[in-house]
Amino acid sequence: MLNRLDTLLIKVASRCNLDCSYCYVYQGQDQNWLNQPKRMSQGTIGSICNSLNQVISFQESGFAVVLHGGEPLLLGATRLEEMLSNLRTVLPNHDKYPIAIQTNGMLINDEILEICSRYKTSISVSLDGVKKANDIARFTHDGKSSFQKVVNGIDKLVSHPDRDFLFSGTLSVIQPTTSPIENYKYLKSIGSESIDVLLQDGNHTYLPKGKESFESIEYGEWLGELLEYYLKDPEPVPIRFFDDLIKIILGGNPDKEGKGENNFGILVIETNGEIRKNDTLRATFDGADYFEKHPNINEPNTLIDTLKSKEYVEASKIQKPTCQNCINCEINFICGGGMPLSRWSKEKEFDNPSIYCNDHKYYIYKLLNLMGIK
Repeated sequence: MLNRLDTLLIKVASRCNLDCSYCYVYQGQDQNWLNQPKRMSQGTIGSICNSLNQVISFQESGFAVVLHGGEPLLLGATRLEEMLSNLRTVLPNHDKYPIAIQTNGMLINDEILEICSRYKTSISVSLDGVKKANDIARFTHDGKSSFQKVVNGIDKLVSHPDRDFLFSGTLSVIQPTTSPIENYKYLKSIGSESIDVLLQDGNHTYLPKGKESFESIEYGEWLGELLEYYLKDPEPVPIRFFDDLIKIILGGNPDKEGKGENNFGILVIETNGEIRKNDTLRATFDGADYFEKHPNINEPNTLIDTLKSKEYVEASKIQKPTCQNCINCEINFICGGGMPLSRWSKEKEFDNPSIYCNDHKYYIYKLLNLMGIK
């Protein structure tokens, strides 16, 4: 039974300065962002910090706090500093309670970096690889490329004296028509010391972009090509997607949800303070990430009460596949059925294999073969 918090994702800004075509927030089935305030209020920030004191008393294990959006740097430097100062007052141990920002990088400047350095807050930047890969989906609202402004932000990160702590790496959404090796080499060349890749959001009802059918393996082939190059690279930059798989195969645990047999306790605080389930679920249907009573962090004890609730425990159960084919599969302990959002369909809800099932099999069996296990 899961009554533990592992990651608290805080939507500090509900709007974004990009208009990415694959975004689950703005292009997905749930358009609740339109009803959210543009920036999180000081009152809501204070309520979050007060609530975290209760969580610290409730559980011995640490947890991560991730500032997200929209684009979190739209919060502005002044309010960001207030928030990080308040969070670090409550969470002074930055090893046990890491704080991170996931940003598109366009608004990174010296002031932002000094604030993040002061309050031990790491920064991950979203960039899909070389310009032609990034420009497939990541445009500004007037249709212009975001690439150069993002790279400029990364340059500032790499040049900062505290870069080893500040720059946690890059996050790339897979574009299966691009060269994974070219993208990997480029991200290494600009100073990324850690790389993670994401499968595009999609499911049986709403196919991921670039995937022809359940049977097709476009993403599996892309990952397989990158995997083979990665394992032969004499000076590799860590790719968490693959490193998690290797950890599981060798008897360890992954660092995030969507793989393996571990459950992860994830909650989201919306910009108005509403507490939600893992918000990637909104790529399935409108309201998929809602708790029944719509708890709000601005009401006393709601965060700790949510953690203790049966509904939170039930919500965590969908991390595990219920489809019999998955349960009987010999590599289920590795792939874990994939992300819940990718198993969903209108007809059977989450009782399906992942839309990426054949992709998972392709690159996992390739990995087992390369490790001399299969």
